[in-house]
Amino acid sequence: MIKLGVNIDHVATIREARKGCEPDPVHAAALAELSGADGITVHLREDRRHIQDRDLKILRSTVKTRLNLEMAVEEEVVKIAEEIRPEMATLVPEKRQEVTTEGGLDVVSGKERIKEVIKRLKKQNILVSLFIDPDKKQVEKSAELKADFIEFHTGCFANTVGKEHEKETERLHLMAELAVKLGLRVNAGHGLNYWNVSEVVSMAGIEEFNIGHSIISRAVLVGLERAVREMKDAIRNAELLRKI
Repeated sequence: MIKLGVNIDHVATIREARKGCEPDPVHAAALAELSGADGITVHLREDRRHIQDRDLKILRSTVKTRLNLEMAVEEEVVKIAEEIRPEMATLVPEKRQEVTTEGGLDVVSGKERIKEVIKRLKKQNILVSLFIDPDKKQVEKSAELKADFIEFHTGCFANTVGKEHEKETERLHLMAELAVKLGLRVNAGHGLNYWNVSEVVSMAGIEEFNIGHSIISRAVLVGLERAVREMKDAIRNAELLRKI
């Protein structure tokens, strides 16, 4: 069964709008796990716009499933990851001015620094995932650098319609097949929601979807427990239909 990692960054975003203490992403993580989440994902950005160091430290000691730390390859954050030692670290691109991550990590041009960071994280027994676009060169370089996982950036898939959407869907499937052939494990995330996730459950080797915005958006209306369960059901039902 495909796993669900729940990204709780947007809970911290709401808190930081008032610079107060609620809602607490630590509480959200516990509720998400109780509701069936298979892992918790957080992005510790350099500018600390949502998740704070305090959140990460507490989550490290309270998360019962698996903690996935999204992070840039900047030295400050790498040292924090080495100290905190999450089960997984997902290396992502990061721009100060962006609202959310706009694309995948350029593994090809950044290969030397990424190689160094992968080596350091693996030394701490941290699984390493690279958040990349579904591109042949990026997939091949990720395998060459010996990442454990890749996580496909599904933003283009999620934000297109018609023929362009069909093209992006096919590209994801083809690149997933290539990743598996090269020995990489496959995750996916960004822009996935309750409706489009059914289109990518058949990707070769897909192990986990990391989803945040659509779950937290729905949680505002129906509560976090129900929002997580409904996403788990959406994934499970799509898997079952695929097998019929």
